Formats: sequence, structure tokens, C-alpha cells
Amino acid sequence: MATHPLALATVNSPPASVDGFVREFLRELNFGQGVSLQGSTVNDQYLALARTVRHYLMARWSETLRRQRETQAKGVAYLSAEYLLGRQLGNALLATDLTDIVGEGLAQCGIDLADLRAQEVEPGLGNGGLGRLAACFIDSLATMSVPCIGYGIRYEYGIFRQTFVEGRQVEQPDSWLALGAPWEFPHPENARLISFGGSVETTTDEAGVERRRWIPAWDVNAVPYNYMVPGYQNGRVNTLRLWRAQATDAFDLKIFNSGDYEEAVRAQTFAENISKVLYPEDSTPQGKELRLQQQYFFVAASIGDFLDQQLPEDFDLTKLPERIIFQLNDTHPVIGVPELMRVLVDERGLEWDAAWAITQKCFAYTCHTLLPEALEVWSVDLLGKLLPRHLEIIYRINDDFLAEVRERFGDDELRIRRMSIIAEHPERSVRMAYLATVAGSKVNGVAALHSQLLRDKVLPDFDEFYPGKFTNVTNGITPRRFLRLANPALSELITDAIGVGWLTDLERLRGLESYAEDEEFRERFRDVKAANKRRLDAVLRERDGFTVHDDHLLDVMVKRLHEYKRQSLKLLHIVTTYDRIISGEVAAADVTPRTFIFGAKAAPGYKMAKEIIHLINAVGSVVNADPRVEDRLKVIFPPNYNVTLAEKVIPAADLSEQISLAGKEASGTGNMKFALNGALTIGTDDGANVEIRELVGNDNFFLFGMLEPQVEELQTRGYVPSSFYEADAGLRRAIDLISSGAFSGGDRSVFEPVVSNLLYEDRFMVLADYAAYIEAQARVDAAYSDVEGWTRSAILNVARSGFFSSDRSMRDYIERIWGTPPSI
Repeated sequence: MATHPLALATVNSPPASVDGFVREFLRELNFGQGVSLQGSTVNDQYLALARTVRHYLMARWSETLRRQRETQAKGVAYLSAEYLLGRQLGNALLATDLTDIVGEGLAQCGIDLADLRAQEVEPGLGNGGLGRLAACFIDSLATMSVPCIGYGIRYEYGIFRQTFVEGRQVEQPDSWLALGAPWEFPHPENARLISFGGSVETTTDEAGVERRRWIPAWDVNAVPYNYMVPGYQNGRVNTLRLWRAQATDAFDLKIFNSGDYEEAVRAQTFAENISKVLYPEDSTPQGKELRLQQQYFFVAASIGDFLDQQLPEDFDLTKLPERIIFQLNDTHPVIGVPELMRVLVDERGLEWDAAWAITQKCFAYTCHTLLPEALEVWSVDLLGKLLPRHLEIIYRINDDFLAEVRERFGDDELRIRRMSIIAEHPERSVRMAYLATVAGSKVNGVAALHSQLLRDKVLPDFDEFYPGKFTNVTNGITPRRFLRLANPALSELITDAIGVGWLTDLERLRGLESYAEDEEFRERFRDVKAANKRRLDAVLRERDGFTVHDDHLLDVMVKRLHEYKRQSLKLLHIVTTYDRIISGEVAAADVTPRTFIFGAKAAPGYKMAKEIIHLINAVGSVVNADPRVEDRLKVIFPPNYNVTLAEKVIPAADLSEQISLAGKEASGTGNMKFALNGALTIGTDDGANVEIRELVGNDNFFLFGMLEPQVEELQTRGYVPSSFYEADAGLRRAIDLISSGAFSGGDRSVFEPVVSNLLYEDRFMVLADYAAYIEAQARVDAAYSDVEGWTRSAILNVARSGFFSSDRSMRDYIERIWGTPPSI
């Protein structure tokens, strides 16, 4: 049968020339946006450009999907509650090698490509490192030609848009969809029904076998939105599938006509709350319930989608582990374990043991934390209310597991209580990390130290019970976005020195080591850093009214605001330096000129984190305005830090602050991004800092603070933070200055909660590490005064950061966990 010409419309040939691109772009502008070039807005032009570029990617996407259907090669289903993607246009242009053609073609139309790139609003689908890691990983899998489908939630408003009112964080909706979303493809015809609540009954099937059947009370539709995930200039385009919640009966016309307009749309409002915001505030019972709804909603839709849409109709489910591995990105998707069991046993008719054997081979679990409060626990009351059949399945899994524990260790009641998936105190609840560990084929930490502590401190009983199940995969970042796109000037300098090919083989950066001794190269490297500071200055002037001096040491701490990350320790250093100037202990002219940049959001319900943000802003307001400082110190806190801003801040940074309490940070990826862009790290031996220091060398890293065993020893001995305050005059003066009201208009009560927390609780030992941190900062000052020496260290940081490519992380997952080789 002949193919109709229109059937090929989705497989356009790439614009082979500038003229070809211009024709495609103007056609999209005229017929897609319905405007002429002369009458178009910047947003019209951006949407037309995005659709023009995506046409080119769609040919590769269609071919990738066709080959996957044919080969049925084993792939990865990456289950993540977050994907912090960043802007898509620049990445798509890089992947398709169209940047020059598009730039020239737009110029012929009187349009600056930079203006259209700036128009794009990044998708608000993540919070911080977890979501950015997921985005890096799916980028690398596409670049390495590994079959992968990412699954998540299409949040309407994402986390929140951060603003400051009188220095305090105020959360506003992040309306990232308001101006259009040209990179997504909605498919309402493929919506899946997701059920909640109800009861479970026993039935008898045709063979006379008793089975359990879930009778839900209510349901919602999960509507898929597909995003293309292009590999770097290799022809492969994988898929990210995000789910939006939609009511099954969205509108009741009869009720509407009766005049009760609110009730007429109640079902729609209730259903759509599920995909409204990322991480709803869960200090209330309603918030907890909504968060569990979110988690089940997306994993149930994703598992059902894979089984029904990605597999042949006659697929033998006993071979499912040969076709897919579901990677659980933290505990958020772990409810997928009982969901797969429910589908296999209740819907597909498999016996329990056969279904469990399949399930144990189809899941792997990445733990991203060592903090007990971050390992999710759900009350059995809530689980039983929302997912009664799943709670039954979890009980059965736990009973079978504990029977194995008893068989191995006898009636060791304490061990059984420690290992039970069901915790009895303080309320009966399900420990999701335990469920993931029992069900997963592998459990991995995300840095060498983190993985060791995970085995030794967090899940030691499970490590003993499952020899070989635990492994390490140190996190990584994609150099395509965080070097090539974020830092084009440094990328060109690197290519000039070592040639092409390093973007997909980052270990080639080792070739830069000899250039650290090249005076001309060092000068060019400094020129790049200065230009990046000027670029950042232009961005922050327009965005927030801040200035960045290119002759200042740019000292940066950008990460989620949590006490364990210790933004308060950085703040104490700033206050100490300020105090020394205003007290006359040092002359302002003798202080290394520094601009301190913070970027952080605090969870809406995290009171202390929000108090710390307020204090940072208050200190900045006073320091920045004090003429005694003579412009030697600047404190900048741009609101709403995101990937777009990160791509400007990171290349400009001189010093990377990675100062968490040892043993608390799982890995970090910001530390890797800074090192790759030529910033030196001041940090504790924590998370991936350990590996960064080992690779870049002690001389090129400012180490300070207690090691993890020393932290534990101090905790065991009894930590009294006020004793450090009493013993250290500099620390005492800094805290007293905050307490005096110097940063709050004389009102001593404003920051009393922060001061009291430091003096009498200080859970993350800020005061214990203060003296070592101040000494390390003095070493920073001394090193920065040696311009050539600092530049040499910065170049070596770049040269020795190749290990931290997410491509290497993916190779480790493939070899140690997934067994998913590249596919044609």
C-alpha cells in the first residue's frame, strides 16, 4: 500500500541550510502562531522557533521508538518525583548541531537568538539536586544510546516561585505553563484510570482459586505528556513521560444549571490537586494524604503504561526482568513495588511466588539521604484508607521476609523489630526504604562515603542479610549543559587546547593538566572567568538590581536551604569578617574583596530554614550599605534560584561552599558543577567532596572540619554548643552581634530563634566546626592573593573533574545494577 505524503509530516528532514531553516521558521510563525513576522511578539517568535527545532528532533524520536518496538531491547524506566530540566531550547540546538544555522537564520529575520532563548521559562518540575540529577541521567542515557523512559509528574505549578518581602521568603505559584509549553506532547487519548480508597474482597476465579479484588471508591485520569530527551548529536531521542491528573467526571452540568457553580467543578478541582504542586506542604493530615496520592498516581500510571503500551500483547511476563528495570529515585516511587505485585497477581493472574520473583528482579533503589527524617514512612491508617489492597500486599511481603529472617537468625526479637518493614512505634507505619531494600535487586548510595555509611549506619542489618545487594554509584552531571551550554567561553578554550570529543568522554579533560603550567593559557583562563563574572553582573543587574565586581573573589553557596547544609556557618564567616572591619581589628583595605552569593529555597513548612534566609538577607542589607566596609564585602541573595540562574552563577564562581556536617550530605552535584567550571572547593570530607578532593588534590581543595567518626564521637560524648561559644572570642562576637539587633534595626528578638538554636541545640554542629572554617577561609585569602597559583589550581580542578560526568555514572549503573547495554 502506498504511503500518503502527509504520513511523513512528523519525520521532517532537517533544515539543510539557513534558507531552509528560515522557510520552516516563518511557516511555523505564520501558520502555527497565526501571525506575521512584523506583527509577532518575542513569545510568538520563541514558540515558532521551539516548534521548528522540535520538528527536526521528531524524525529522530520516531526512529528511536520504531527501533525499540522492533528490538525490544532491555531498557530503564526511571521513576522520579522530580525532573529539574532547565530550559530546553539551548539543549535541543546543541543536540542537533543547529545553533549556528538557527542563529544566522534568525539574524536574517532581524531576530537575536539570545532574546528568544531568554524568553523560555524553564519547567517547574523539580526542587533541587534530586530533580537535576534525574535530568542529567536521562540526558546521559540518550547520549549513550541506552533505551530509557523517564516517568514523573507534570506539576502545574512545580515547587513554588520564591520572592522576598522585607527579607523573608514568600512562596508564590510558579506559573511556568502560562506562556505555552512547546516542548510537550499531550496525549489525552492515552489517559490511564488510577484508583484510590475503597475496600478489598475475596473472589473465586474460573479455576476455583480464591483471589483478592480491590473495589476502589474513587478514581482519576492520568493524562500523559511526552517530552523528547535527545542524545548529543547521535540520532537518538528517548522519552520523558509526565502525568497530569484529571477528573473522570470533571463537570456536572445539572448541578451547574441549578446555580451551585462551585459544586459543579468540585470533582475536577479535587482530582487536579494531585498534580498541582511539587511536594505539597505535609505538616497537616490533608497534606500527607495528597503527597501519598501523588506518589501512587504517577507510579501506577507509569507501571501500567509500560506493561500495556511498551510490551507486545503476547509478552511473557516471566521475562519482564529481561525487558525492563524500574529505577526508584529515592523513596517517593517505592509504592510501585506493591503496585506491580497487585497488577501481576490480581490483574494478570500470576501466583504470588512467581510475581514476587519477577518483582525482585525488576526494581532497584537509589537512596539519596542519610537523614532518618528523609526516609519516608507512611502510617498504616493512611495507607489502608487510600490503598487498602497495597497495604495487604505490604503485610504479606513483610511476613514472608521476616520468616526468612527468623530462619536465618532464629527468634532474635530485637533484630526482627529492627528489620520489619512495619514499624510499631511511635505509630504503626510502613518504612518505605526497608520495602525498597527488600524488593530491590540492588540498593545504591550516591557517593563512596555515603554508600559506606548507608551500609554501616543506616541499613546495617540489611547489608548483613543481603550480601552483595548494596553498591555505590557516585553521582555525576552532564557536561553538555553544565559546561558546553553554561560556559561556552571555557568550552572553546578547552577545545582549542585538547581538541573535540571531550563532551562525551570527559576524562579527556586530563589533557588540560599540562596547560596549568602554561602562562598564556592561565591568562586566557582568567579572562574567561572575568568575562563570566561580567555576564553574571549583567544578568543580576537586570533580574534583581544586584552588582557583581569582576575583581572580587566570588564566593558561592547555592543549594536547598536545610540546616545540615549549614548556610548558617557561611553566614557566621561573613559576620565575623564584617565585625573585624567595623571593630577596627582589620582595615577594610586589607580584606580580600569578596562577593558572597546565596541561592536557596526553604520548604514552606521549615520554620528555621526560613528564619536563616531572613537573617542572610538582613546581614546583606546592613553589610552592603555600610560605608566602613568600603565595598570590600557584598552579600547577594537572588530570589528563586533555578537551573537558568545556575548556568550563569556557576561559571563565574571562584569558591564553591560545600560545608555540610560530615556524614550528612549523600553526595551533592553542585560541588561537581563548580569544580568542572574552575571553582576551588572549601568543604568538609562529606559526600562526593571526598572524591573531589582525592581527584583534584589536597593542594587544590580547602579541607576543614571534623571527619564523620569525630562527629559521631562528639555526639556520643555529649555535644554542648554553648561551650564552643564561650571558648572562642571570634565566634562569641559574631553571635553577640546578631543577638544585639545589629541586623534587625535594634530589635533583639527578631533573630533570637536562630541564636538560641545555635547555642542550645545546633543539631548539625555549626559551632564545633566554626574555628576550623574560619582558619580555612584564611587559607583561601592567602591562596587567592597568589593569582598564578590560584589559576593553576582552578585549571587542575577542571582537568581532574572528568570522573564526575553523568555518562560515567550511567556506565556504573549499567555494569553494577541494570545490565542495559547501548542499543542501535
